[in-house]
Amino acid sequence: MAIVMSWKFKFGVIWSGQAISVFTSSILQMALIWHLAMLTGSALMLSMAAFAGFLPRALFGTVAGAFVDRWNRKLTIIGADLYIALISLALGILTIFITPPIWFILAVLFFRSIGSAFHTPAISAITPLIVPEEHLTKCAGYSSSLESIGFIAGTSVAAILYPIWGLDGMVWLDVAGAIIASLTIVVVKIPAPPKAEPCEAVAKAGLFSEIGEAFIVLRKQKGLFALLWIGFAFTFVFSPINALFPLMSMDYFGGTTTQAAIAEVAFAVGMIVGGLLLGVWGGFKNRAVTMTLAIAILGVAIGISGILPTYGFAIFAVLSTFMGFSAPLYNSPAMALMQEKIDPEYLGRVFGVYGSLLSFAMLIGLVVSGVFADIVGVNILFLISGIIITVLSVITIMTPSIRNIEKS
Repeated sequence: MAIVMSWKFKFGVIWSGQAISVFTSSILQMALIWHLAMLTGSALMLSMAAFAGFLPRALFGTVAGAFVDRWNRKLTIIGADLYIALISLALGILTIFITPPIWFILAVLFFRSIGSAFHTPAISAITPLIVPEEHLTKCAGYSSSLESIGFIAGTSVAAILYPIWGLDGMVWLDVAGAIIASLTIVVVKIPAPPKAEPCEAVAKAGLFSEIGEAFIVLRKQKGLFALLWIGFAFTFVFSPINALFPLMSMDYFGGTTTQAAIAEVAFAVGMIVGGLLLGVWGGFKNRAVTMTLAIAILGVAIGISGILPTYGFAIFAVLSTFMGFSAPLYNSPAMALMQEKIDPEYLGRVFGVYGSLLSFAMLIGLVVSGVFADIVGVNILFLISGIIITVLSVITIMTPSIRNIEKS
């Protein structure tokens, strides 16, 4: 039964549960990635794993967003969490008998992502129903830090447990985390969004016209629409870097799973610092400036990483902190802008469209970069990606609709 809470307490309860879920999911996710990296040592295989993890969001994201706006968002989040737990449970049962083959791990990543296709737009869409508009950017920063704390703890625990336990124990932790996250949603009362009356043509056409409404709503917000395509290009370039982080640590720098964990933890520490800073500061008054700065920091840090010598892991770890620091400075203002400028009844669809397009960008980037990295080397991919991302930061601030987004 839901209990009476202030909006701050509601926000804290929900995102504390999400941080725990991120913690346990990070343990399993890192174990799966290291399992593949140690079995194959291939950039293409890690790209395929990331591909399997994002394909459902690309395929089903827009439809999932439309259903999120139709369904009870609270029940959608709970259902998605429990579904993901069931997929992890299937992996746990298999590990009792055999070492999971590569194809099964790819299948687990694929089916878990179907749950995420519903969970992500639903959790993003409930925030403006709880948090006052003037606090959305700061709360986005705090939620980023909470998730990062969960990630950093999960990655650290995975580094300790993977050599001892393998995948087995980590699976059960993931199941427990999903259940805890579901319980935190159960106890919080979430208001229902107002229902828009669709035009007669939309009412007759049904689901796909509802999805089309999301594009119409986005097109009316020129700054957000331009940011969508900047985000598409940014994700196309950055997603391979994110997927190949362990290979950079273990292959190019010749490190171990511990060093790979150090790089991941450094990235997460940067995210925590960036998220907390944004939570206290709120960013520049013009959030386009904050996002541009974030893209520039990320591009420079990635580019420098690509020219480091093979004994430069310590510098790479420091640069990873800057990469992580930039993430909430870009993602949180972009999220808050959508939550502010889009009416709540459309948010599920808009976030579904947003997530689907970015997932397609990830997939295309992973296909291209996986082959390219195996040919030229993962460090060269870092260098080229850093240069492109830095150029994107200039394009972002030079785009009038983005530069003037606060006035629209």
